[in-house]
Order: sequence, then C-alpha cells, then structure tokens
Amino acid sequence: MNISFRLIKAENISLVIPLVYKLNESRISKTLLEERFLEMIEQNYECAGVFDGDNLIGVTGLWFCTRHYVGKSVELDHVYISEEYRNMGLGKKFMQWIKDYCQSIGCNSMELNTYVNNYPSHKFYYNEGMEIWGYHFFKYL
Repeated sequence: MNISFRLIKAENISLVIPLVYKLNESRISKTLLEERFLEMIEQNYECAGVFDGDNLIGVTGLWFCTRHYVGKSVELDHVYISEEYRNMGLGKKFMQWIKDYCQSIGCNSMELNTYVNNYPSHKFYYNEGMEIWGYHFFKYL
C-alpha cells in the first residue's frame, strides 16, 4: 500500500462521487450528486481524500465557517473509507491529517453529524475525542 492524504482539487471533484454514492444509494442519484458537488465547490467547501497510490479509497468534505460559540470551525461531511480498507488504522490517520490541516488554517474546532444507527462511527468518533453536543434536526422544504 502507498497511502497518502491530500485535498482533492475542484477540477477533480467528480472523483468522490462513487464513494459518496455508497453512503446515499437509496436517497440520491449519481447525477444529482455530481450536480451538487459542482455547486458545493463554489461555496466554503473543500474535499479531502485518502489515496492508495492514485486510487481514491476514502473521502470527507470540509465545510468552513465561523460559529459564535467556538470561532473558526470545520464541519466534516460524508466521511467514508472503502470497506476493504477499514480496520487498518486509516481512519485514525485520516482524522489526524484533517485535524493538522484544519489547525494549520486557523480552525478552533471540528464538528460532524453521523447517522443515529451508524454505531461503529459513534464509537470511532468517541475514541477520537469527540463529544455529542446536541441533535441534528432535519426537514425537507
């Protein structure tokens, strides 16, 4: 394995579609995902990947904003590592890379949402020192 962590350039954003689609197969088409990613990269959004050589095997979105309660913050979105690469310590290394990168650009905190039934992720994020501060409410308009 030749593992590296790096930002995905805006012009290469379509690389993430197959991985993010696995998180949302029953909710959204690949076409709509691609349209939304093209819009997202025009906002306060970056995307980071885990690569094995040139093969993208993991991904997360990074939404940047300033929050009144913590200052400059990053919200991780659609964190995913391909199944065949799980339980190898890559998630922990990826989180450290994300933390280092976000601190280097002045972020004071890191947040994320995870599905309530995704118990393995809850354990992982607890082990990464994250705490539950509230609930994420949602409503389609």
